[in-house]
Amino acid sequence: MILESLHTQACKTYLVADKEGGFAALIDPALDRFDEDMKMLKWRKFTLTHVIDTHTHADHISACAAWKDVKKCAYVMHESSKCGCVNELVSDGDIIKVGDVKIYVYHTPGHTGDSLCLKVGDNLFTGDLLFLDDAGGGRDDLPGGDARKHYDSLQKILSLPHTVMVYPAHEYRNRKPSTLTHQCHTNPHLKHKTKQSFVQYIEDLRLGPAEWMKDVLAANQSCATDPGAAWIPVDLPACEIKGTMEENVNTITVIPISPDILKRMLDLNKNTVKANPEKGSKGSKGSKGSEKWLILDVREPEELKGPEGHLEGVKNVPIGRLTHELEALEKYKEGTVVVVCRSGSRAATGARILMSSGFKNVKVLEGGMVGWNKANFPVRV
Repeated sequence: MILESLHTQACKTYLVADKEGGFAALIDPALDRFDEDMKMLKWRKFTLTHVIDTHTHADHISACAAWKDVKKCAYVMHESSKCGCVNELVSDGDIIKVGDVKIYVYHTPGHTGDSLCLKVGDNLFTGDLLFLDDAGGGRDDLPGGDARKHYDSLQKILSLPHTVMVYPAHEYRNRKPSTLTHQCHTNPHLKHKTKQSFVQYIEDLRLGPAEWMKDVLAANQSCATDPGAAWIPVDLPACEIKGTMEENVNTITVIPISPDILKRMLDLNKNTVKANPEKGSKGSKGSKGSEKWLILDVREPEELKGPEGHLEGVKNVPIGRLTHELEALEKYKEGTVVVVCRSGSRAATGARILMSSGFKNVKVLEGGMVGWNKANFPVRV
């Protein structure tokens, strides 16, 4: 058996081949590397029998439709796939035979509803279910994503021998494939003992899909064979948690502010307004027409009405929209911005986005609204 990762790009394509028979399969081939892969198959005299997408991709155009047209091979996806040109639908427990090589199929929804993991010998191709080390796994805020199902799928692969090597569909930071045992020690997606804990962890990290990713999903579902069918940024870690941000954003250090100190700030602001109605209120003018300070809540609008409530006078911009709303927030650039979410994770992301865009004094409410409520401070619902 031959098993190889074919390219150095972030979107991984894997070759699985029966060396003796000369039969081959490509897992997650990308359209922009079609010609390169064609030359490789010809040079090595492989007969391509299968192309397999582990899921409907949101960050590159799949080459599977093109391979099916050119080579008349089987295009394999899970039976729930919405891709119109798949000609071999598989379900959990099926076996794909490439010559004498057996590929075992596991349905592992979560990142998408049609996600698959594929086991070949002691190797596990995890698609976007599980990435390597601190990369976690694929985001669940794309259409069809479901954090609860993602947790169940992780439990399914954890029932496999932990000696299997993990090969993800994406790797953006040159991390190296390693065993499932190693991933249990290093991967945050595998640290959660309960479904509730995992779901909250995913909810606290969600960004909302970039608009271009929806275009790529649509292109793949319609069997696009044109590399320009959708605009795609080059090697952006878009399918990772926090992946639509620029790489340097994740490295920015954020400054926390405790609930106690923020409460004092709010009280001081109220007292200032009472004593001097024309001065010092939230949103009052600073130098050159700038605003002095802002409480920015980056949760989804419905969360502000949820059990944690919200702070009085907040401006709500969901984290997935923040990069699109920076111009509207420009007047707070020289002031103080306190970013708030449920537990602090999304707020830290929001703070980094603001700081990378030149906002001078950005802080994150420590513990988010959970911490605020634990301190028994007042909220609005």
